Amino acid sequence: MPKYPTMLAVVALGFCLAHSIGIRPAIAVELDEPIKPLPLEVKLDQKKVELGKRLFFDVRLSKDNTVSCASCHDFSRGGADPRPRSVGVRGQLGATNSPSVFNSGFNFRQTWNGKAVSLEDLIEVVLKNPKAFDTNWAEIIAKLQQDQALVHQVTSAYPDGLQGKNIKNALVAFQRSLVTPSRFDQYLRGDATAISDAEKQGYQKFKNYGCVACHQGINVGGNMFQRFGVMGDYFKARGNLTDADLGRYQVTKRDSDKHVFKVPSLRNVAMTAPYFHDGSAKTLEEAVDVMFKYQLGRTAPDEDKRLIVQFLASLTGELKGAE
Repeated sequence: MPKYPTMLAVVALGFCLAHSIGIRPAIAVELDEPIKPLPLEVKLDQKKVELGKRLFFDVRLSKDNTVSCASCHDFSRGGADPRPRSVGVRGQLGATNSPSVFNSGFNFRQTWNGKAVSLEDLIEVVLKNPKAFDTNWAEIIAKLQQDQALVHQVTSAYPDGLQGKNIKNALVAFQRSLVTPSRFDQYLRGDATAISDAEKQGYQKFKNYGCVACHQGINVGGNMFQRFGVMGDYFKARGNLTDADLGRYQVTKRDSDKHVFKVPSLRNVAMTAPYFHDGSAKTLEEAVDVMFKYQLGRTAPDEDKRLIVQFLASLTGELKGAE
C-alpha cells in the first residue's frame, strides 16, 4: 500500500462523501441553441481601453465642442440614445435613432444601413457627418495637442504619439470592451436556474414564432440584413417617408435594398427604448406588436407576447469595468 493516497483516490473519496450527504456534482454544459453566449473574456490592451474611454466622453471630437460619442450612447439607457433621433453639432437632428454601443464589436456591420462595415469605419462616418460631429482629424488633433495630460496618455499607449489612427484605435478598443454578460448567458452556459420559468417559456415562444430566425448568434441579432416590412408595408402605414427609411438602398442604390436594414441586437433591449431606426416604438411591448404584424405576419395571444417581453428582459446584462 502506498503511504499517501493517489489523486484518483482522493477524488473518488470526495465524490463518495458528496453523494452520501445528498450533493450531486453538476457539470455545466453549454446548450446547443441558435443564440450563443458572450465570450467569457475579451482580451484588450487596458491602456488603450482607458484612453478610448476618456476620448469617448470628450466633446472636443466634435466641431463645436458640444457633443461626444457618449452624447448619443447613454450608458444608463443600455448604451443607446433615448431620443427618437440623435442630436449632433449645432443642435442638428440626425436621420436615425442611435443604437446601443454595448456589444457592438460583435455586429457584422455598424449603422442601420450598413454603411460602416467596422467600428473603425463608424468613427469616420460619425466624424465626417455634417449633422453629427462635422469635423476632421486635423481639427481634432489641433485641439487635443493643447492638452498635455492627454498627449502623455496617448504616448504611453502609442509610442508614435497623437495621431488620428491612434485616437481611432483607442476608441475602438474601448467600444470592444463594452461587453454585457447577462443571466441568459449563464443559462446558455448550462445554469438552468439563471432565468425564471416565465423567461424560459418566453424564449421558447421567441423560437416557436420565428423571431430567432433573424435574432440569433452572439448578439441576438446584428448579423444580417432584413427588410423592414416582410409581411406588410410598415412605411405606408406609418407615412411621412424619409431618406433614412430607404435603408440599405442609400449605400447600394439597388431597388432590392429599399427598406432593408441591419437587424439590431436585442441585448439590453429592455433598456434601449425607443425602438427601430426611426424611434417610432416607444415601448418594448409596442415593438413586439410591430414585429408580429410586419415581420412575422402573425397574431399571438397577449400572454405569449408578455412572455416574450419577459424573456427579452433576461438579456439585460452587466457592464463591468468600463462604467
